[in-house]
Amino acid sequence: MSTQTVAETNSKVKEVTFREALNEAMAEEMQRDPNVFLIGEEVAEYNGAYKVSQGLLEKFGPERVKDTPIAELAFCGLGVGAAMAGLRPIVEMMTFNFSILAMDQIINNAIKIRYMSGGAFKCPLVVRGPNGAAHSLGAQHSQSFESLYAYWPGLKLVVPGTCKDAKGLLKSAIRDDNPVIFMESELMYGWKGDIPTEEYTIPLGVGDIKRAGKDVTLVAWGKMVDLSLKAAELLEKDGISAEIIDPRTIRPLDETLIFNSVKKTNRCVVVEEGHRFSGVGAEISDRIQQNSFDHLDAPVIRVTQEDVPMPYAKNLEYASIVTPEKVVQAVKKVLYIK
Repeated sequence: MSTQTVAETNSKVKEVTFREALNEAMAEEMQRDPNVFLIGEEVAEYNGAYKVSQGLLEKFGPERVKDTPIAELAFCGLGVGAAMAGLRPIVEMMTFNFSILAMDQIINNAIKIRYMSGGAFKCPLVVRGPNGAAHSLGAQHSQSFESLYAYWPGLKLVVPGTCKDAKGLLKSAIRDDNPVIFMESELMYGWKGDIPTEEYTIPLGVGDIKRAGKDVTLVAWGKMVDLSLKAAELLEKDGISAEIIDPRTIRPLDETLIFNSVKKTNRCVVVEEGHRFSGVGAEISDRIQQNSFDHLDAPVIRVTQEDVPMPYAKNLEYASIVTPEKVVQAVKKVLYIK
């Protein structure tokens, strides 16, 4: 298991929802550091489109929890400027599908300013919100943006898959002096999980073994972690032991954790929510084959969304997305089981 902070392994826990874990992270960091503030569409008066910012306006007031116009480029630019001036803004995107409108600020300013200024400016900015598909939201609101943002050096990319990881990683992201993209999932906001009762953080760049196994490595992040756990239960009925590696952050990537697992199991399936072409899984597969080729008994296989815009119809949407059954099929293929 990867190294964790002492507080992260605290035996005293409480059950919260995914949205409550994120809410606690922001509230604790706003209480700890007066430079932290939250902006975005409906984050204040409405308590957030998905109620992640519930109660923050009452706790911290309108100077630190601000509703914005429907203008992602503008309020993301405000966040970049505030970060350069020494504040620590959290910019909520109602969905990362809308972040397309703010890409000039994120890619050309937030990501590059520290490098271009020779370190004279830092940009401690967190851009967070839901990413990926929910249920019947159609092609324009069901996209996964990991590979798009992971492409750019200078950016950190976090995709938590559990309540515990969500809180600990968001606290670390807020404290980081670099821009961080923090991707959640609309479907996960109501999921429940245990988190430590005491304060804790989880360092960026440190992955986690979500399930130990010996026959095959499944690399998954975000809500694909839970899906892979379900696939592992199905595989266990056939006597197949799957190890599940959750990178938790795509940039920086915990390569060592992945490589060590592959060296143990000799087979790997990468499970990602997004499309196959130029996906994050392609990069992970390449790194595995560059660094652990001699340990592989089969090619790395990727399970992804089908290469079509997300359909609106429920039956077609289900045919397009990743399912536990598709992961099981991929595992049996790398194990040469018909």
